[in-house]
Amino acid sequence: METLFISTVSVALAEIGDKTQLLALFLAARFRKPWPIIAGILVATLANHGIAAEIGAWLAELLTPQWQHWLIAGAFIVMGLWILVPDKEDDAAARYPYGAFLTTLIAFFLVEIGDKTQIATVVLAAEFEPVWLVVVGTTLGMLAANVPVVLIGHLNADRLPLAVIRYVAAGLFVALGVWVLIDA
Repeated sequence: METLFISTVSVALAEIGDKTQLLALFLAARFRKPWPIIAGILVATLANHGIAAEIGAWLAELLTPQWQHWLIAGAFIVMGLWILVPDKEDDAAARYPYGAFLTTLIAFFLVEIGDKTQIATVVLAAEFEPVWLVVVGTTLGMLAANVPVVLIGHLNADRLPLAVIRYVAAGLFVALGVWVLIDA
């Protein structure tokens, strides 16, 4: 139980205010379908944290810290620029032909690469056993932090200033990318 508790609490706390919460809000406002988004977050997190727990340490040894900084910074900047592209209501289905679930699954999986919660999963898996319980705990922590954001974003989507959210989210992603580049 200690492994599950520590893994859940660690990731839930690390996730507060994280970029994936912004992504959850963005997806909830865009698709307005909370359950496929929540399912996408669940599957993406299980896959991402499962991989992190098994091969994360090996991957960290493979890439130099400099390359890690460049890849993470590039991912932030690309995500920020992608957010700036507005959807037209009649064009939304064409732009996201895979729907809310698959779009969420892919976006969350990619955005979590190199994220602090993925790194926390690597560290927790190195510290605690069994590894599968670490993955379950980190996934529960991710859901605890993001499900309320999806539900609130979905319920209030009609009242949200989507253009402002898009620009703020894009600015934050680009700023994070630039900050990672400067920090390198």
